[in-house]
Amino acid sequence: MLRLEDVAVPMDGRALRMDLRLQAGARIAVLGPSGAGKSTLLDVIAGFRPVTAGRVAWKDNDLTAAPPEARPVSILFQDGNLFPHLSVARNLGLALRPDGARPDTTGRARIDAALSEVGLAGMGDRRPGTLSGGQQSRAALARVLLQDRPVLLLDEPFSALGPALKVEMLDLVRQVADRLSALTLLVTHDPGDALRFADEVVLVADGQVHAPVPAAQMMADPPAALRAYLGAQDSD
Repeated sequence: MLRLEDVAVPMDGRALRMDLRLQAGARIAVLGPSGAGKSTLLDVIAGFRPVTAGRVAWKDNDLTAAPPEARPVSILFQDGNLFPHLSVARNLGLALRPDGARPDTTGRARIDAALSEVGLAGMGDRRPGTLSGGQQSRAALARVLLQDRPVLLLDEPFSALGPALKVEMLDLVRQVADRLSALTLLVTHDPGDALRFADEVVLVADGQVHAPVPAAQMMADPPAALRAYLGAQDSD
């Protein structure tokens, strides 16, 4: 379980507060207005942003002061975060050897298997710039497979893709998350993404990260802050 206990973090001259428990292996969508703190929540979990109060813990390990590299977290960014001067295989090799050393025979076999699993078999020698946007997303996802960490954070990684390709990538991420049994948090502006991907929804609004609610329940009867964000009309 990932625990954020009475956490406060400064954001735009105010404090974003969070007190929630996220179960290992859960798929969670993070929704809320622009600027509410969705990415800040991921930054706190990943260790990119220090907290001014509270505690962050994974299972029995206190992560509050741990640097990003010491946390059990993988991140999938919108741009894939691939080095353009390295081949796809060399980019993936950094997941196994962060020191930049070339992977051994076992490591190369793992890279080939990860590429095959995400539909990029035989593309390890390509440079990222020669791949389509969807293929770059798949390469970044293969890196997540190789990192094999129990917490996966996704900050709108597929927002630049077309609708059909985005659906395809969401389904692939779901397969990868299930295979890794990873707690997965997906920041999205699209309630359809939340319903397709997530078991639960975390709402970020009005300076608060709210506790997770089952996705179908949240969308069937959204709270006022989410209704306002989605543009729905109050029945009152």
